[in-house]
Amino acid sequence: MNSETQIIRTEYSDLMKKSYIDYAMSVIISRALPDVRDGLKPVQRRTLYDMYELGIRYDKPYRKCARIVGDTMGKYHPHGDSSIYEALVVMAQDFKKGQILVDGHGNFGSIEGDGAAAMRYTEARLTKFTQEVCLADLDKNVIDFGPNFDETEKEPLVLPMRIPNLLVNGAEGIAVGMATSIPTHNLAEVVDAVKAYMKNDAISTRQLMKYIKGPDFPTGGIVVNKDDLPGIYETGQGKIRIRGKVEVEELKGGKKQLVISEIPYTMIGSGISKFLNDVASLVESKKTTDIVDISNQSSKEGIRIVLELKRGADVENLKNMLYKKTRLEDTFGVNMLAVADGRPETLGLKKIIEYHVDFQFELATRKYQTLLAKEREKSEVQEGLIKACDVIDLVIEILRGSKSVKDARACLVNGVTDNIKFKSNISKKMASMLRFTERQATAILEMRLYRLIGLEIQALRAEHEQTLKNIARYEDILNNYDSMAGVIMDELDSYKKEYGRKRRTVIENAGEAVFEENKIEEQEVVFLMDRFGYARTIDTSVYERNREAADSENRYIVHCMNTGRLCVFTDTGKMHQVKVLDVPYGKFRDKGTPLDNISNYDTASEQIVMVCDAEQMRFSWLLFATAKGMIKKVEGAEFQVTKRTIAATKLQDEDRLIEVKVVNDTQNAVLQTANGYFLRFPASEIPVKKKGALGVRGIRLQKKDELEHVYLFEEGTETKISYNDKEVTLNRLKQAKRDGAGTKYRG
Repeated sequence: MNSETQIIRTEYSDLMKKSYIDYAMSVIISRALPDVRDGLKPVQRRTLYDMYELGIRYDKPYRKCARIVGDTMGKYHPHGDSSIYEALVVMAQDFKKGQILVDGHGNFGSIEGDGAAAMRYTEARLTKFTQEVCLADLDKNVIDFGPNFDETEKEPLVLPMRIPNLLVNGAEGIAVGMATSIPTHNLAEVVDAVKAYMKNDAISTRQLMKYIKGPDFPTGGIVVNKDDLPGIYETGQGKIRIRGKVEVEELKGGKKQLVISEIPYTMIGSGISKFLNDVASLVESKKTTDIVDISNQSSKEGIRIVLELKRGADVENLKNMLYKKTRLEDTFGVNMLAVADGRPETLGLKKIIEYHVDFQFELATRKYQTLLAKEREKSEVQEGLIKACDVIDLVIEILRGSKSVKDARACLVNGVTDNIKFKSNISKKMASMLRFTERQATAILEMRLYRLIGLEIQALRAEHEQTLKNIARYEDILNNYDSMAGVIMDELDSYKKEYGRKRRTVIENAGEAVFEENKIEEQEVVFLMDRFGYARTIDTSVYERNREAADSENRYIVHCMNTGRLCVFTDTGKMHQVKVLDVPYGKFRDKGTPLDNISNYDTASEQIVMVCDAEQMRFSWLLFATAKGMIKKVEGAEFQVTKRTIAATKLQDEDRLIEVKVVNDTQNAVLQTANGYFLRFPASEIPVKKKGALGVRGIRLQKKDELEHVYLFEEGTETKISYNDKEVTLNRLKQAKRDGAGTKYRG
């Protein structure tokens, strides 16, 4: 072994823990969560800065999004083009953002869930708002820059955002072990709240809410739990209940129609089509008979979903049903999590504004320090030029008598006259008294002769006076809190005046939606499911008339009540429950609906073993049998549960459930294997177990054999089954004990 080799011994769990924490913090800080100062995630910040660097301004032509995405990925964000383009698209969607940051040209998706066109087709540029509010003063050293991923470029660590973008545009992000969800707010209200805090930093959250009434979603809608908002804004966490805006329009003939003109923010995208499907389901299941027609008439002008009602419909009850049974009323979970001082923190409303104001004072301080330094340099040069104009003849004599620029500069700065020819000793003596600064000397040496014109000298003196005023103003701003606060508030007022708009979302208190369901007439129906998994229910009289066809064409036939539930057992050992009312009711030849559409049953990973009526099963015993020969009896009452899916039995590894049957102790059981072994014994020998138990061995299986069927028959009755195209009479099989090897059927 090399003498320089070192083996570091460490606990594996400690190493994994440290590595995972490092990964998690990288995702949290560098990918998923916004910074409280500018309200942007790194991908958004980098995209906007790249557009700024490329010169894609609001008054310049649009550029292809593919160009922006490629440049951003190559310079700042090496995490794939799709994440960058998705961020760019969202910043251009006015139905997701309170203030769009990107001006998109082309198909950038729709509120109904249509995706944006490919980046090679769409174009974009910065908005005026982004340039003035998010990217202003980048040349004035107001923020810090850091190296990019390969240290070939510099990127801003934060953008000089002049408004609390975290509140105005909100944020959504999923990190490791945490997520952020911040609603959008009204820019004008947020500006007023910031100003109120700057005037009184002891202001309470409730007092701030005199200005910020609550969220202001770009889709409008109605927030109906106003009283919960103070608690949400105090802690930064909670749930906001939002409803769509529903209006009643009168039609000819006394009919009415409901028009949904605004939707909950959470319904953006596929939620609209799901809402339409949910309303259609309410009509099909006869939960309501008041809706005659549904149409989506939405356009570029806005949302317009129309529900045409029959004459005499109970409008209020129907509205409440829509709120209760569809996503027309939904919940927006608030978790105001952001990166503050380099670590994730859940922030209340006041804390966000506090961080923002501190950031604004930092930006203003750095901006005016930079401006003051420039004005002082300017003043120094102006003073030198004015002084030079007063002794211009001497300056010209020095320049004409100098052999080099170095000699002339030495004379102007330090009064060195050794290598300069003068017309008189007086001039030489005066020249030796000159003490211009280096910067002034450079300006004098570079001064053009036209500056000696009288008007130009007057203009120079006036410019110098203005420079001195600027210096005094900047010093006052930097040294006086009220002056700096005044400048910041003036800027905020200008943004409010240019970009502010009226509130879209209504804030109110409303009671929980209550509606009276139409009472369903209880009746017996027959559940039919064919071999393709399509299910439907029909009237018992219809079944009786078509019994022969129904029995031959369907795999499962169950008599049940339309108000009951069906239990679906699968080979994975699960039991799924289905409300009979959720199964389409209709004619005998109707196709029905796939069972996996109305239950948790997954056709791709499990096979149905049995379907039975939950009520009939309550007072029965169920026989469970698996491919590895395990059997047990379970009391039917154990399956009277409210969950849609439960584990019906425990299975060994690589085992599967093959049979579930209703059983009683007077019956005989016959187990048949794939290789043709039959074992007959009394069903009373099968022990009763809980549904969570494995059971006991029913038959000793030969190698590469498995249990295939379980048959039950009453003692003294002749029961025949078919095996390998031959008839087997079960009651003639030799009686044996459970857990035997069985007898090979020879035919």
